Amino acid sequence: MSAAPVDAPGDEAGVAAAVRAAWAAGEPLLVQGNGSKGAMLRPVQAARTLSAGALTGITLYSPQELVLSARAGTTVADLTAAVAAKGQQITAEIPDFSALFGSTTAPTLGGAVAANLSGPRRVAWGAMRDHVLGLRAVNGTGEVIRSGGRVLKNVTGLDLCKLLSGSHGTLAVLTEITLKVLPVPERRAALVVRGLDPVRGVAALSAALGSPYGVSAAAYLPAALADRVPGLAGASALVRLEDFSSFVAYRSERLRADLAAFGPVEVLDEATTLAVWAAVRDALPLVGETGAIWRVSVRPSAGPVVAATLEQAFGARWFLDWGGGLVWIAGPATAAAHDAVCAAAHAAGGTWMLLRAPEVLRAAVAVIPPEPAPLAAIARRVKAAFDPKGILNPGRLRAGA
Repeated sequence: MSAAPVDAPGDEAGVAAAVRAAWAAGEPLLVQGNGSKGAMLRPVQAARTLSAGALTGITLYSPQELVLSARAGTTVADLTAAVAAKGQQITAEIPDFSALFGSTTAPTLGGAVAANLSGPRRVAWGAMRDHVLGLRAVNGTGEVIRSGGRVLKNVTGLDLCKLLSGSHGTLAVLTEITLKVLPVPERRAALVVRGLDPVRGVAALSAALGSPYGVSAAAYLPAALADRVPGLAGASALVRLEDFSSFVAYRSERLRADLAAFGPVEVLDEATTLAVWAAVRDALPLVGETGAIWRVSVRPSAGPVVAATLEQAFGARWFLDWGGGLVWIAGPATAAAHDAVCAAAHAAGGTWMLLRAPEVLRAAVAVIPPEPAPLAAIARRVKAAFDPKGILNPGRLRAGA
């Protein structure tokens, strides 16, 4: 739920002043960037909205050092264009869920870090939080805090970067983030094995990821969803290679031979490779689905089991990323379907998130799993230290928190 009026300070001092005023008045704040993920997690009941969308611009970019700093409201598209001009890319391969959420606003760097959003490269290079070198933020009392630095190796203070990455604005308002970036590879190629069932498909992905050829992404799409992606047709197990052209050519042939036991292997051209992995990154195969969307994280071998269970329970539409460890699920926006997802994830020893749903469902059910009592106690202490009055995004992750 959006709150009015909206404060959109143009600098960090303005953000701090807005938070201090809310803290003094005991007024809750809906913290956001451009609001592109407003349909994500629980709705926030707040007196005002504090937007970081006006905090824009790159404050430091050192291509030689592979380091970039930008204000939190800088759009992901602007950052991507800036580093691409220097032959580089953002390591985390930030997804854009605008189409999934039906949003017309551009996602921001601060929003991506606050949600700890990572694309297909997560399976090989780690999560977004692993690429945050430093940040600046304003806590719930209006105090400016800093963590990390602007170099690849630093030991500056406590590592608050990982704590605030994925906190969804409940601990502090991000104002500036420093990331490490990577050179753009000379060539990319996707290898596809078609017609495999989910279990056999994940076995192929696991074989590719366990090879010495530097696979940077691995996904499986059943026929119904693969047919929605240009360049794919029928059930598709696909992996990606990114490197120097000569390396990709050599590794493609070697990996093609290794995967031949699973069936004929097709190597897609670069343009098709880019389009296919953009579709997987942004969950585009699910864009046309109505109702709710969940993300379930499990060990890769359990991905097909979770998918099959939910397909039987309510006719779920699904696909697998991260080698089978991330199950994207679409289904009816009902408490019964939600309970089925939670049960399937729990049975597989995994975790889940209700990523998109109508507000009435998001307000009525848990959107992330409950924490064990010891962890919940620590979380309450952390929240109290950062946001003593609980004014930042109250209820975003859990009711009453």
